[in-house]
Amino acid sequence: MKQSYRIALAGNPNCGKTTIFNALTGARQHVGNYPGVTVESKSGKFVLNGAEIELIDLPGVYSLSSSSPEEEVVFDELTKPGIDLIINVVDSTIPQRSLYLTTQLAELHIPMLLAFNMADDAEKKGLKYDFPKLEKYFGSPIVQTIGSKASGVQNLLKQLTKTLNELEDHGVPMLSYGADIDDAINAVSEKIDALDLDICKTIPSRFYAIKLLEHDSSAMKIKVLEPVQEEVEVQIKHLLDKHAIKAETFMADCRYAMLAGACRDTISKTGEKRREISDKIDMVMTNKFLGFPLFLIIMYITFWFTFTCADPLMGYIEEFFGWLGELIKGAWAEDSLPYLRSLVTDGIIGGVGGVIVFLPNILFLFFAIAILEESGYMSRAAFVMDGIMRKFGLQGKSFVPLVLGFGCTVPAIMATRTIESQRDRTVTIMVLPLMSCGARLPIYALIIPAFFAQKYQAFTMWAIYIIGIIIALIAARIMKATIFKGDGEVYLMELPPYRMPTFQSLMLHMWDRGKMYLQKAGTIILATSIILYVCNTFPQKKNYDKDYDTLIENVQTEKSLTDAQIKTLEDGKIIEGEVLETAKNEKALSREFIDELEENKVKLNDEQAKAIEAAKTLNDEVGTLENEKAAEEMEYTISGRVGKTLEPLFRPLGFDWKIATEQSELLPQKKSLSLRWGSFMRKAKPMRNRLHCVKNW
Repeated sequence: MKQSYRIALAGNPNCGKTTIFNALTGARQHVGNYPGVTVESKSGKFVLNGAEIELIDLPGVYSLSSSSPEEEVVFDELTKPGIDLIINVVDSTIPQRSLYLTTQLAELHIPMLLAFNMADDAEKKGLKYDFPKLEKYFGSPIVQTIGSKASGVQNLLKQLTKTLNELEDHGVPMLSYGADIDDAINAVSEKIDALDLDICKTIPSRFYAIKLLEHDSSAMKIKVLEPVQEEVEVQIKHLLDKHAIKAETFMADCRYAMLAGACRDTISKTGEKRREISDKIDMVMTNKFLGFPLFLIIMYITFWFTFTCADPLMGYIEEFFGWLGELIKGAWAEDSLPYLRSLVTDGIIGGVGGVIVFLPNILFLFFAIAILEESGYMSRAAFVMDGIMRKFGLQGKSFVPLVLGFGCTVPAIMATRTIESQRDRTVTIMVLPLMSCGARLPIYALIIPAFFAQKYQAFTMWAIYIIGIIIALIAARIMKATIFKGDGEVYLMELPPYRMPTFQSLMLHMWDRGKMYLQKAGTIILATSIILYVCNTFPQKKNYDKDYDTLIENVQTEKSLTDAQIKTLEDGKIIEGEVLETAKNEKALSREFIDELEENKVKLNDEQAKAIEAAKTLNDEVGTLENEKAAEEMEYTISGRVGKTLEPLFRPLGFDWKIATEQSELLPQKKSLSLRWGSFMRKAKPMRNRLHCVKNW
């Protein structure tokens, strides 16, 4: 064996390539149960018997015809010098379609190893293979695998070792297309060989000749000498005159005929035929009348799950960072480096904590999306949405990028490469910013609990996302009716079988997204917190327009709860324990406690209701004064002065200098909005409740 090898991993979309890639390399590429998850080549390395193996995970394609961006990527990668071996991952449940790509890969004359994946699903379908006989058809060894369970990976590694040791002796059978096509291929390849073209140093002249006869776009981009081009045109015209069929169609028919014979000889069907469970489920999930309502219900459940599960954890995180800040303040003397003390407790801990508090929302949202992807429902959602989206000038394939846009716009734009139509691809990219990406989720998670009771929060979040989709569709329709006019294209998309998501894969997907969020919190957001702290703190205002401390003290004196009000709440067991002790000492109740009473619909008599209303009034008036003081402090700082300068630009929209300040600081990172609002409302805690007291916001 050599010291290093480059191996390409090729196969159809959704055949389990990336799962095999992860199993071999120990990498953690995202895996999903819908076509087009891998939209560019990825590479990973591992060591096999002392040799370093670079494994390249190519995008899933159905052929090497260069009719889509993925096929162009695969063509370019496989025709580069240095590929020692191809591992062709084949979906065992649909061999005839999967092996079509194998026939084209064989024409590259690169040694090949076939991994028949999803062997368990094939067995359930009653498919029985004669692998020794099938190996003779393609001249390549075959290994059975179950990528989702990492089964067969060791056998694959053993066969890989054996194949690498026998590379020099490895031969690939030549597929015959019939006398006329073979003559045309030989005529063109002889011209290529005679001219000693550079391209033939990396790919066989026969393969290049086939691609030229097929008018393959990637092959046509390669500069060829005029004698070769003339011979190609002569042979294409000859075949068209004699058979009234294009060369590429003739070759495709020959490949399928060969595969039909090979599958007939090597595959048998056992057991009685029955309608698969996936088809039965699809009768409901993709039903003309039920499909769309079920889609809306599933999306609603997704957001309900996100908020319901995340809310308790958010409370714990808020309490932790509040406790940590108070702990450091207590241990750090006020007169010892006061600005650094404030930077650490208010700027860094308060700022980063104000963003990390939304980590549970991110984790649970992507956990739910991973379930939809891996179960196979995402493809059904695209199919269901196709009819609706086509009315707005898009196609069902646009749906997957739009859904990915809920996570992050960048990978969503990359996912549009699965859309064949350039017009549809461009329109989809242009409306993607209207999807609420993950960076906006913390903002929604901040605003919604502040203004909506818990029972309405999931619906509000759902409505925000649905409204974004509706506006995106309207914008797409306008663009397709004006600057992107053109006929729609036929939409074809594979509906993979339903599969039970693995817990490991779900957790991996959730952790990857959470890790990205934490990395931003530890880098970009940390830096943003420090910069915002400096801009929001200096210069400091010494003289205020109002004596806020006195006003707050007066409100607390005038509007604080009376002993009688506290007594009536105590007697009715409305307040007890620590809440009761706090009420007796501070003559007040926290907003969190009042909100909890309202959410739990605790029954109150008239006296108790008046006491709770008095506590709310006290909180509101004190909170309003604290926010006014914070806003006056902010107006005097660097950030406030920038906002005042920009205010004339925002005034026609009904926004004041506060919004202008906030918008100017959102350019580098949308998540910093929570930091920005936290700066205007420093005193009230937690931040999700500070917005209750804001006026003219």
